[in-house]
Amino acid sequence: MQLSEQEIVRRESLQKLRDLGINPYPAAQFKTTATVKQIVTNFAKYEGKEVVLAGRMMSRRIMGSASFAELKDGSGRMQIYINRDEVCPTDDKVMYNTVFKKLMDMGDIIGAKGAVFKTKVGEVSIRVNELTLLSKSLKPLPVVKKDADGNIHDALTDPELRYRQRYVDLIVNDHVKDTFIKRTKITNAIRQFFNERDYLEVETPILQPIPGGAAASPFITHHNALGIPLYLRIANELYLKRLIVGGFDAVYEFSKDFRNEGMDKTHNPEFTVMELYVAYKDYHWMMDMTEQLLEKVAIESNNNTTVTFGEHNINFKAPYARVPILEAIKKHTGFDLNGKNQAELITISKKLGLEADETMGIGKLIDEIFGEKCEHHYIQPTFITDYPKEMSPLCKEHRDDARLTERFELMVAGKELANAYTELNDPIDQRERFEEQLKLSEKGDDEAMFIDQDFIRALEYGMPPTSGIGIGIDRLVMFMTNNDSIQEVLFFPQMRPEKKQVAMTEEEKAVFEILKNNTPILLNDLKSQSGLSNKKWDKTIKGLTKLKLAKVDKTDDGLFVLLTE
Repeated sequence: MQLSEQEIVRRESLQKLRDLGINPYPAAQFKTTATVKQIVTNFAKYEGKEVVLAGRMMSRRIMGSASFAELKDGSGRMQIYINRDEVCPTDDKVMYNTVFKKLMDMGDIIGAKGAVFKTKVGEVSIRVNELTLLSKSLKPLPVVKKDADGNIHDALTDPELRYRQRYVDLIVNDHVKDTFIKRTKITNAIRQFFNERDYLEVETPILQPIPGGAAASPFITHHNALGIPLYLRIANELYLKRLIVGGFDAVYEFSKDFRNEGMDKTHNPEFTVMELYVAYKDYHWMMDMTEQLLEKVAIESNNNTTVTFGEHNINFKAPYARVPILEAIKKHTGFDLNGKNQAELITISKKLGLEADETMGIGKLIDEIFGEKCEHHYIQPTFITDYPKEMSPLCKEHRDDARLTERFELMVAGKELANAYTELNDPIDQRERFEEQLKLSEKGDDEAMFIDQDFIRALEYGMPPTSGIGIGIDRLVMFMTNNDSIQEVLFFPQMRPEKKQVAMTEEEKAVFEILKNNTPILLNDLKSQSGLSNKKWDKTIKGLTKLKLAKVDKTDDGLFVLLTE
């Protein structure tokens, strides 16, 4: 393991602390009496009183025998004032002169005991009389600086680094923590809404023998003891409907679902969905309920029914527009898809510039046309309704048109936020729909649904008329927190494997940086820019090629050096 200069110094400080008899990682409970937020918001209550705080030291200004530092706890940031003679009231000044000034670093977790006061400029602070090291930080934090005009410099902004090291992101970027606090407020608001109506929160299996309830590619694993394949769930729908069969009138679950599909700014292979099923309701009732729910969520998380998302102001105040999907497609493409067969839909898709072939069924073709040509037009919350039967294998046939189903998707900012049905409870019809999905699978559609024989058996015992909905929690949080990337609302989003860091000498690092900005570059020009002596240059270029970070190419125009990636 190659350590940076700062990491080496911190490890040396760690040993010196131990040599002084100070445990840099004490086990005993450290009892605090207040938080930063409590003190700052209730200064009059705490003024002049002694408090005990704990948190991370984020900055420090040493001024001889007195210093200021910034302490950050779970509720906020606060200034602490450390005077040598107050933390070291005897002749022994080691705690201030050596421990605080020389052996403590930014990022260390400390405890501070002292009286609350305001500085001459009116900043609430703690006059420390006792300082305790609670955890020594061995890696330096990114230093975020703010100039006199309020401009931020050296901020931790690289998305990949932030997502890989979310713990550092949370330490230095306060707004990130706010996003996740709001996420909890959103899920709490949903739970409260349902619990007030006596809906029951339940848990259903994540490992499933059949990946049912949605059209998606599953992750596959194997159960050694049973000797069978199992699937990480792509949806929890079929299990929740089994509970409705069993006699529960309303059940909901916040479920982790998994789909072995692409990753982008709005899709993560592991994601959170809230699914709700209520007996004796239909999709018209569910639209009304969804409007009430999202209005509440917006108010609870943003104190307003209107939220900002990118360049749009999204108004979650009811009512929402309701548009049949085939009308939407006709409006935005000019094609009437009513009654069109597979061949006709393939032809229309190709005319619209979309890829289409015989492995795609009618449902998938219509879904592709709507997704590519219509979705982005629906910025304000809009219910897209009455989907063709081929698109909805688990949905009840429309009461007025046998070609359609009683289904809606809620579109917000051009994206699907929710999907809901009047649920199909006819076991014979359900079996026929599953068999149609099986035919698609045999044609090569790897997202066609499996036949779940046990679910059909459950329906044969009788399921009451039911309406169900699934709401994408990650996407809902994106809308409510004004984040256009799903990675911003997941603590630990899935990432590609981290590239192994390559140990380089200081000379190799310098030449590598030149190459990053100028590749390919003439070998002599690179040598000149490096400023290295002949001996060091030879050693450096050989080192970079040996590490497979750079290579030398001979061309008619001369020798060029370029990065290998």
